[in-house]
Amino acid sequence: MSQHSYTKGLHDLGRGHFAYLVPDGSWGWSNAGLIEDSGQTMLVDTLFDLKMTADMLKAMRSAVPASSQIGALINTHANGDHTFGNQLVEGARIIASQACAEDMKLRPPEELARWGREWPTMGIAGQFWQEVIGSRFDFEGIYLTLPTETFTGQMNLRVGNKEVQLIEVGPAHTRGDVLVYVPEDRILYTGDMLFNGGHPAIWAGPVSNWIKACDLMLSWDLEAVVPGHGPMTDKAGIREFRDYLIYIFEQSRICHANGMTFEQAADHMSLDRWAHLAEDERMYVNVFACYRELGGMQGPKPNFEQMYQLMAKKHFSKQAGHGHHDHGHGHDHKH
Repeated sequence: MSQHSYTKGLHDLGRGHFAYLVPDGSWGWSNAGLIEDSGQTMLVDTLFDLKMTADMLKAMRSAVPASSQIGALINTHANGDHTFGNQLVEGARIIASQACAEDMKLRPPEELARWGREWPTMGIAGQFWQEVIGSRFDFEGIYLTLPTETFTGQMNLRVGNKEVQLIEVGPAHTRGDVLVYVPEDRILYTGDMLFNGGHPAIWAGPVSNWIKACDLMLSWDLEAVVPGHGPMTDKAGIREFRDYLIYIFEQSRICHANGMTFEQAADHMSLDRWAHLAEDERMYVNVFACYRELGGMQGPKPNFEQMYQLMAKKHFSKQAGHGHHDHGHGHDHKH
């Protein structure tokens, strides 16, 4: 695989594959992909707002003229940073898992636009949201653009002469996660089933299902892997990520057996091996998911805002401790 530095914009992977990368890969800065063959095109995910998505589509049209008419858009999962630009390719087939399509209705763009106006009234959770998401993106004028086709399990499509496999592996990150795999080219677009350089957010779980999905990815012949967040990688990136999930789950099991709450467990776990990963405030989300899977929750179950408060406290205390810490991922994964 040629050298792919972690720079913003379109990266040509060869054989009609392109990755659109958005550093630094932290909250909301997500990646997308484009597949082209014989004048047909498929887009893998849109970005978090209309301006970013429009910039991406412009870069794609300039490199791949056929992409001025996107044939199909695949949404790998429901999160807004992979779906909120959908309206800019209205008219294309928009394909997602059934669970993804259902989840897209739960947190529509209007809700994030409202948070953008109301965050000053939302306490520390609002401040955190504004710093890591609200100040970076513009949610005004976005309307929910749902898939036109859904599937469960697996769906095989063709782009020109290429077979593209859509494989549902959720619930894991979200309820409806889908991998986009092109076997003949050994290229995989993972959506948020792979975070490279940052802690994932295990919104749905179960974690064991996510580990199983990593095993599936590792069973394939892969040359290039486009993660949902972070630099391009290969099987080594999937292996490291799988190790992380196993570690978090095993440590959660020990803490759970010792009667710790999930907050105590998240604070207690050593992250020395994972010190290079950004967004460690997501440990609360991740350990909570492990505890849910282990059964018998200790303590009250947090709602969405309480979870944001926990992450906010960690985020701001870290800033206070180190001065303002900018999460650049200081290591480009090059091959």
